[in-house]
Amino acid sequence: MLQEPFLRSAAAGSSAKALGALPEWDLTDLYPAMDSPQVASDLNEGQERARTFEVSYKGRLADLAANNVTALVTAIRAYEALEDLLGRVISFAGLVYAGNTTDPKAQKFYGDVQEQITSISSHLLFFTLELNRVDDKVMDTALADPGLAHYRPWVEDLRKEKPFQLEDRVEQLFHEKSVTGRGAWNRLFDETMASLSFDVNGQELPIEPTLNFLQDEDPEKREAAAKALTKTFSENLRVFTLITNTLAKDKEISDRWRKFTDIADSRHLANRVEREVVDAMVSAVRDAYPRLSHRYYAMKAKWLGVDQLNSWDRNAPLPKTDNRIISWEEARKTVLDAYGRFSPDMAEIAGRFFERNWIDAPARAGKAPGAFAHPTVPSAHPYVLVNYQGKTRDVMTLAHELGHGVHQVLAGHNGPLMAPTPLTLAETASVFGEMLTFQSLLEQAATPETRKILLASKAEDMINTVVRQIAFYTFERKLHTERRNGELTSDRIGELWLEVQNESLGPAIKLNPGYETFWTYIPHFIHSPFYVYAYAFGDCLVNSLYAVYQDAETGFQEKYFDLLKAGGTKHHSELLAPFGLDASDPAFWKKGLSVIEGIIDELEAKDD
Repeated sequence: MLQEPFLRSAAAGSSAKALGALPEWDLTDLYPAMDSPQVASDLNEGQERARTFEVSYKGRLADLAANNVTALVTAIRAYEALEDLLGRVISFAGLVYAGNTTDPKAQKFYGDVQEQITSISSHLLFFTLELNRVDDKVMDTALADPGLAHYRPWVEDLRKEKPFQLEDRVEQLFHEKSVTGRGAWNRLFDETMASLSFDVNGQELPIEPTLNFLQDEDPEKREAAAKALTKTFSENLRVFTLITNTLAKDKEISDRWRKFTDIADSRHLANRVEREVVDAMVSAVRDAYPRLSHRYYAMKAKWLGVDQLNSWDRNAPLPKTDNRIISWEEARKTVLDAYGRFSPDMAEIAGRFFERNWIDAPARAGKAPGAFAHPTVPSAHPYVLVNYQGKTRDVMTLAHELGHGVHQVLAGHNGPLMAPTPLTLAETASVFGEMLTFQSLLEQAATPETRKILLASKAEDMINTVVRQIAFYTFERKLHTERRNGELTSDRIGELWLEVQNESLGPAIKLNPGYETFWTYIPHFIHSPFYVYAYAFGDCLVNSLYAVYQDAETGFQEKYFDLLKAGGTKHHSELLAPFGLDASDPAFWKKGLSVIEGIIDELEAKDD
């Protein structure tokens, strides 16, 4: 398929040819089109069913739990079916919008669907709130019923929210105003970021190709891209500062009303992970900065023949790196072969994404930046979005997102209420998929130099996943804490950003003028505050998990698939126990970090 006009230069045309045909996803498994009568029909049906559900069950749940558990199970199943129906519509609207966030029709469609879903779900809001008010003893007795016992993981998870839920009408107000509150600011960020253009040596580019230049072998192109990013970010600093301040205050209001004691507690609750576990991980990673990122970047500066790396050289390819464009077909084969060596079943599931057009791959104007795997709903299937440009990192990104996709397929049998996985565990399959792909490439390395380059690339990926993400988490903590004392200026946010970057990257990285604006484009800060530590959690977990896999003679694949199939039905302690792992043990994090340290040790030894 052809790239969008902004990439149609002679060099870009050559690059597009080398990539081969890049697939666009086929969303017709959800709905034929935005204007399909089925969309309107499902929204109308959802509205009618939600109203009927509210009339049928509101105010009755305590009585049903005590006297008619069969009817309560019927209610939960009706609620679950509505979640699937509404989830299908909003997933479709979100994917259409992600495909082109600057298209006015897609913008309107997504906004309209959001409003209608919010209106419909306001009739369902009572259900979980009222369920949580059922007496603990009554609920414990009711859960002995086989029908309700099926939903025990969901009920028990739900009841963890009980101390933080508000009176029904306040919850409804929070819910309905989310469209004009947090949801609107999220959308403003997405549409602003997608509409930005960056002048790189006279060529106007959107953000993804511009960021891609930071991995170019030509230092002048890297510098030009960094300066283009700085210029555009600086010109739009006012709007990003306003968005950040507003959303931080919005979160503070919600946390205060719900009586969360720490600024990240709501995220820990959503992740079903204890604050102490996260704090232990963060402490272990920050203590390891000198042994990991500081040491690695000092080595890289030496390899590139400089005392200090410019900020735009952090992800520069090493000398003698194979910088050829990797075609889509080669990327597909690389990932599926790596998955297949671990498990033919895993390769078969991942293969569906290619065979059935569940992937959107081209980097085009208006498309959402980055990459994601969207689970949609269990009655359908996941979709993957990447911005594929033929770099080795793009292949690893594809392996990562397909790991998510495989996980989402395997967990789907749990249904809409129990398939979703907490973020901390949701990164397990994705990072494991990356590790399988990396190890496969490493085995095929033909020369010591190729092995060194692959190890260095993996070290950088791990530093980006662990060190960088914990630095991001530290930045968010500083920002949200200080926001409680009043609005932060753009300069102050930049100062906080530079503080954590200096600490995490170390003395071998020079933070050039303009780098203080680079906080602006991180979408997780906007969409999911404190999400980022999940990446570090997943990476350290997978490092430990992979060590178990290497030592296991038999049975690992089966236990691993059981972990993925569990979806959101088990706590991380239950899922890790069959592997002899315990995330509450500080040694667990040190073990995970030692894998990164071991790679850096090998690189240092090769350097001597």
